[in-house]
Amino acid sequence: MRVHVVSDVHGNAEDLAKAGEGADALICLGDLVLFLDYADHSRGIFPDLFGVENADRLVELRTARRFDEARDLGRRLWAELDVDRETAIEAAVRRQYAELFAAFPTPTYATYGNVDIPRLWPEYAGPGTTVLDGQRVELGGLTFGFVGGGLCTPMRTPYEISDEEYAAKVEALGDVDVLCSHIPPDVPELTYDTVARRFERGSRALLDAIRRTRPRYALFGHVHQPLARRMRIAATECVNVGHFASAGRPFALEW
Repeated sequence: MRVHVVSDVHGNAEDLAKAGEGADALICLGDLVLFLDYADHSRGIFPDLFGVENADRLVELRTARRFDEARDLGRRLWAELDVDRETAIEAAVRRQYAELFAAFPTPTYATYGNVDIPRLWPEYAGPGTTVLDGQRVELGGLTFGFVGGGLCTPMRTPYEISDEEYAAKVEALGDVDVLCSHIPPDVPELTYDTVARRFERGSRALLDAIRRTRPRYALFGHVHQPLARRMRIAATECVNVGHFASAGRPFALEW
């Protein structure tokens, strides 16, 4: 059995269409939407609406963790644009989802990232795509558990939930062979982004579940340039499957 795993697709539909080649199934751990490309500030919903110069400024503020100033900039730009914010963003996300979900091979098993909008997924997920969040599926004799979304941060991305709600989804999985999530367990080496030079939020509930249930693998994304891409916690191999938007290559799991 061979399964390919991707995360943090962020608009890379071209490589996504090839990600399942040679595999029995594709797993996607979320963040399909591209709001702003921190490597190329001309790409994404934000520069399409407000231009590259404003995208440069927003990245500068966020990288410096000046989140209040970043939100002030956003409010000013939206006021000047004089359009309904939610309507404009949803229209842009819908355009991206139409292209990205069409690129998924059959079968695909997917969960949400923190920048995704879960309520829109049923409109775009075809019969070959199974969406799971706090749920399990068996593939080739192994049980895979899925936990989508992220935890609350100053960034206030679309699908952030409380620690308690997140922990309840982890608990609902029970024992699994492969624990699949968008965010990593709360381990400094796995949550630190070496380019952004900050710690992203990891989950203590995931870490506790790994120590308690000892799955074979814990697979995740979210941290684009981690200090450690993989490490072992007791019997579990923890793997950041990579920033697919830039790498364009899936992680392969064989058994």
